[in-house]
Amino acid sequence: MSTQPSKTLQTFPNPAPERDYHIHMQVPEFTCLCPLTGQPDFARIVLDIIPDKKCVELKSLKLYMWSYRNEGAFHEKVTNTILDDLVKALSPRFARVTAQWYVRGGIYTNVVVEHHKRGWKPKPRVDLGQFDPAQPAAMGG
Repeated sequence: MSTQPSKTLQTFPNPAPERDYHIHMQVPEFTCLCPLTGQPDFARIVLDIIPDKKCVELKSLKLYMWSYRNEGAFHEKVTNTILDDLVKALSPRFARVTAQWYVRGGIYTNVVVEHHKRGWKPKPRVDLGQFDPAQPAAMGG
């Protein structure tokens, strides 16, 4: 195999550091091991990042997520470690990691952790009205 799991998160310069923008990534097939039973745990990991000077390179993120496959860790620990590693690599303005753990013992678990860069204030959200794309635009007149 030409690639192996890795804990290294590679980065590249943010192409638009002058503005806040939202990077939304989903990892639908995350796996690690239960530290008590050794059985696999499965999750959907959602990453929401407002970058500052750096962005994460996606292949390195894939290999990073793969590196957990044979590790035993509690859901809360894995989720917090992923956030810590992203913050260490990127120093983002904002980052949120949402781990949606699939059912185990009849219980679904969601773990959400956030980072806010000191001094960063999000701009107010602009709520644009929705329109039905199936309806033609109204003509003025």
